[in-house]
Amino acid sequence: MNRSSRNALVLASPSLAWLLLFVALPCIFMVVMACLTTGIFGIQFKFTAVNFERLFQSPLYVTLLFKTFRIAIVTTAITLIMAYPLAIFLSRQRPATKGLLLLLLFLPFWIGYVVRTFAWLPILGRAGIINQMLLDLGVINQPVDWLLYNEFAVYLGLVYVYLLFMLLPVFLAIDRIEPALYEAAQDLGASRWRVFTRIVLPMSKPGALSGAIMVFLLTFGAFVTPALLGGASGIMYSNVIAAQFFANNNWAFGSALSTVMTAVVIAFLVGSSRFIGLRDVFLSRAGDRR
Repeated sequence: MNRSSRNALVLASPSLAWLLLFVALPCIFMVVMACLTTGIFGIQFKFTAVNFERLFQSPLYVTLLFKTFRIAIVTTAITLIMAYPLAIFLSRQRPATKGLLLLLLFLPFWIGYVVRTFAWLPILGRAGIINQMLLDLGVINQPVDWLLYNEFAVYLGLVYVYLLFMLLPVFLAIDRIEPALYEAAQDLGASRWRVFTRIVLPMSKPGALSGAIMVFLLTFGAFVTPALLGGASGIMYSNVIAAQFFANNNWAFGSALSTVMTAVVIAFLVGSSRFIGLRDVFLSRAGDRR
């Protein structure tokens, strides 16, 4: 090992130690716990696959896993569709206006995640602001129930919470595009749609991919939003995991559920790197400098 390699190893050692202590070891502990059983007096140190058999033989958990995956995909798609027009609008503003608008976007995130999610209850509830407004306008005769405690409320809460995680990388990617490219395309007779599909989309792909990965991972593991807004019909996979640990005190089965969830996330990341060019996400800045 040469001197530069040793220096690199020394500089990377704090990060490697952090990953070992807070990522690798907990994952190993989780997998080992998933292979044990829970008895009357707690965990029994006898290795078995019964927890995984119970998981995959039960339609409830498999269906809930696919439902959570679907919610994560749809939420990612919605935030991506909403992020592009907002990012384009922001990128065309003057620097002072752009900074002010970004500050306004960040302001709600100075409040805790739970508080921001809880704030939807007085808005969507039967006696909430929306129902009261519709009643006052004569649009409805009695409060509607479909605004809360269902998948609609979960989607609304997730998009609200995670839209910024999609908007920022897309905005940063679009903001780096040279204005001369837009002018040249328009001088050559390109329509706005053609400019968007031939210039904006390809050049903002790394930002869109990084935002999509962040939103998917955060949504797939969401717990607070479905717990507060989803009710029985809006429950997600993480809520079942929490119930096994805190309500049923079944750490072995909860670890099995968590292991499968982690495997799905790893498979998603590997698939992303293989099929949608995840390499571009991490090397785009280097490519810009070249």
